[in-house]
Amino acid sequence: MHTDPAFYAVAIPAVIILGLAKGGFSGLGVLAVPLMALVISPVEAASITLPILMVQDVVSVWVFRHTWDGRSITTLLPGAVVGVGLGYLLAAHVSVAAVELAVGLTAIVFGTQRVWKHWQPLAPAQDASPLKGAVCGVASGFTSQIAHAGGLPFQIYMLPKRLPPAVFIGTSSLYFAAVNWLKVPAYLALGQFTRMTLTTAAALLPLAIAATLGGAYLIQRISGRRFYLVVYVLLIAVGAKLIWDGARIMGSVQH
Repeated sequence: MHTDPAFYAVAIPAVIILGLAKGGFSGLGVLAVPLMALVISPVEAASITLPILMVQDVVSVWVFRHTWDGRSITTLLPGAVVGVGLGYLLAAHVSVAAVELAVGLTAIVFGTQRVWKHWQPLAPAQDASPLKGAVCGVASGFTSQIAHAGGLPFQIYMLPKRLPPAVFIGTSSLYFAAVNWLKVPAYLALGQFTRMTLTTAAALLPLAIAATLGGAYLIQRISGRRFYLVVYVLLIAVGAKLIWDGARIMGSVQH
């Protein structure tokens, strides 16, 4: 288990961020691994994070167990299986920085467009085509396997539906619970679960559970329209962070 105080100085805020994300503040969770990567390698950060995410999934699925959209999950999940598989096969050939840049740019464009529409007269909800669901599922599974950034493609598919907030969060919880389990064989095959990563994750679990419950408590006290505005703004902020990280890593490699 990690004993360096500097690690826990960033790991504790990262786990709280994960809890808020799992509790309903969608998109925030993608910041956790880059934050931990300030003091440990990104691979180790992702390996510590995945078991924590899986325990948080249990909490968030239980909290929102009565509110989820089965049609959205069945549309997205087959593509996610393909995406996780591609992420595993291409892990040695795909730059995490390039994935972060692409996802970040997409997040900013989509989030900005949704914020602009938020201030326009309320338009009817839009149901996405099965093809868009399949593409977003593949992108979600792939970016989740490579960079724990699967939430952004998921939101691109889900947000135009304008489901009630509890249904949106419940669907996200159930979907990513399944995706995270799909990632386990790949992490095992790549040797990413070690005694150090698992014991460190176990030490952080109580805080992870408390943060998830806290996020669920806070999000249920936000009105539906305000909830979506918060999600859109977070989407833009997370996109900017991903672009910054991706550009920084690519710039350091070139130099």
